[in-house]
Amino acid sequence: MMALSFSKESEERITKLLPKYPDKMAACLPVLWIAQDEFGWVSDDAMRLVAERLDLSLAHVYGVATFYTMYNKKRVGHYHVQVCTNVACMLNDAYDVMGSFERELGIKRGQTTEDGLFTLCEVECLAACGGAVCVQVNKDYHEKVRAEDVGAFVKKLRAAVTPDSAKAAGTIEAKG
Repeated sequence: MMALSFSKESEERITKLLPKYPDKMAACLPVLWIAQDEFGWVSDDAMRLVAERLDLSLAHVYGVATFYTMYNKKRVGHYHVQVCTNVACMLNDAYDVMGSFERELGIKRGQTTEDGLFTLCEVECLAACGGAVCVQVNKDYHEKVRAEDVGAFVKKLRAAVTPDSAKAAGTIEAKG
């Protein structure tokens, strides 16, 4: 098995990023983020790669990656759907929105659809309380989501997937 390595583009991002920090340890969070961007999640191999790249102990990198919930420690779907259920969102029917996603996708929170297209998660605060209910899909925020909007929302996401984008994301098999 070939060892995991950063692409040329990711290496360039890391090289450009390092001078902005007082030492390599301080760059651990953004380099983990770069690893997640490239590989889709932060696997044990990705943590080893980050530790090696930054000359840090694996224990340190593991501690950082497992402390922060923004790092996916298991593979997620092409679309990582995160529904905020904190106070402002909860008061605006976040659990109804979550239930609509569960019914529309045929999965429960914490699960991934069989085709690998969607992973559904409940999250605490997305810091968009003025736009409750907030749903984050990958890096994009969608505010004021209502339960009745979910069907059209999921349909739009499904329609946006192309064989090339699915294959590039490595989350589902490209067909066609």
